[in-house]
Amino acid sequence: MFDKRISFFTGHYGSGKTEIAVNYAIKLSRQSSKTAIVDSDIVNPYFRTADAKDILEQNNIKVVLPLYANTNVDIPALPPEIYTLFRDKEYKVVFDVGGDDLGAKVVSRYNEEILKEQYEMFYVVNTKRPMTDTEEKIEEMIFEIETSARLKITGIINNTNLLEGTTPEDIIEGHKLIEKVAKKLQVPVSFIAGIGDSVEEAGKRLGMKVLKMDKHILLPWDRQ
Repeated sequence: MFDKRISFFTGHYGSGKTEIAVNYAIKLSRQSSKTAIVDSDIVNPYFRTADAKDILEQNNIKVVLPLYANTNVDIPALPPEIYTLFRDKEYKVVFDVGGDDLGAKVVSRYNEEILKEQYEMFYVVNTKRPMTDTEEKIEEMIFEIETSARLKITGIINNTNLLEGTTPEDIIEGHKLIEKVAKKLQVPVSFIAGIGDSVEEAGKRLGMKVLKMDKHILLPWDRQ
């Protein structure tokens, strides 16, 4: 799960990709990997890596945020520090990528550097979200992101959930849908992600790797 040096997390708004990216980076760091996380989502102001900056830095993770993010500047700028992370091979780097084709376009800026690397480009799916609740919708979103990013996804992450009300059956039901898409696109379902015991139970039943997460990203209405 954690073997590639560069990992991109993409997905539709509300898919949980930022929460997964943050938890993934923390687990990388706890495996004694020199770790950095890049918030390259310059489109969506609601679910932000910046919300978890303190816990990330407490885990010795380098946090790279877009300049002028969450301001009224039209196009937030990505810092040149990102190029340094491509050159410094000691780091494992996690990218939280914007939630649609416009957000994924940021990745295309680094296409030359990425293609020199061992990387994963994950697509995160919550089948309980209206924009990703059918095979056709998931495939369409993946196609748009791949086209914009100029990279193919390498795996799909099942993050099917109904927040606190999630049951193992919800996750397993979502998994069946995601497996159909994965088979059609000839990519693996890389792992299941979730908060609480339901994800572990679903993982056991399905024989899948599990990323059990802690809650670090605030919902917009929870912020002061």
